[in-house]
Amino acid sequence: MRRKADMSKETFYDTHAHFEGTPAETVAVMERALAAGVERIVAVGGSAGLNAGALAAAEAYPEHVRLALGFDRDQAMAATPEVFVETLRHLAEEHAFAAVGETGLDFHYHPETAEAQGALFAAQLRLADEWGLPVVIHTREADGATLRVLDETPWRGQGLRGVVHCFTGNQEFAAQLLDRQLAISFSGIVTFRNADLLRASAAMVPDERLLIETDTPFLAPVPLRGQRNEPAFVAHVAACLATVRGTTPERIAEITRLNARRMFG
Repeated sequence: MRRKADMSKETFYDTHAHFEGTPAETVAVMERALAAGVERIVAVGGSAGLNAGALAAAEAYPEHVRLALGFDRDQAMAATPEVFVETLRHLAEEHAFAAVGETGLDFHYHPETAEAQGALFAAQLRLADEWGLPVVIHTREADGATLRVLDETPWRGQGLRGVVHCFTGNQEFAAQLLDRQLAISFSGIVTFRNADLLRASAAMVPDERLLIETDTPFLAPVPLRGQRNEPAFVAHVAACLATVRGTTPERIAEITRLNARRMFG
């Protein structure tokens, strides 16, 4: 049974969730999300398996799920950027993309593949630019390299649009991303006890650039750490940001929902 979110209470837009379970598990996750007031979810790919999971969620819940497909840094050595881009072109023939991604750089786990990661990232940025779509960006311990790839991309059309998801950086990096017209999304990490520097970054992002996410199934927020994360938990991220920014959870839900609708539909 597919139920619409109860619009009589505050509603949320989870801008980043991965679906990698069985069809029954996806239905269960989605039903709990809708019951918790999550009106929209961006189902995000990053590999062949994650792309398939995102497609399954979007096909099962077309009124509530937007689709972002791409290939992330873990895939950089598996094929050439051209092969991955061709795969995305084929997928786009049958499915409506709301964004390209996730893609980006991660030098924490994969410093040895930095060059290949950069090439794959750049190729998907160019594809997003060609299609006039936003891009979902991952960056970890790669601040300078991320900015360099963004700046070296020959933007056409609407130029760079997108979001740095699951942001974990400092205020300086946040400011540099904002200067490049990107949105910044915060996940359950912002609720962690040792995340004071991240909360300082969250406090300085302008309302119109702020997004929230769960990064399901990872990074469940306090007070649910240790559990398998899911979109129904995104309200905890909103509540933490409200405290950090001196406002209400309802206001955070409202501004992030409107921002997400503008970016992803």
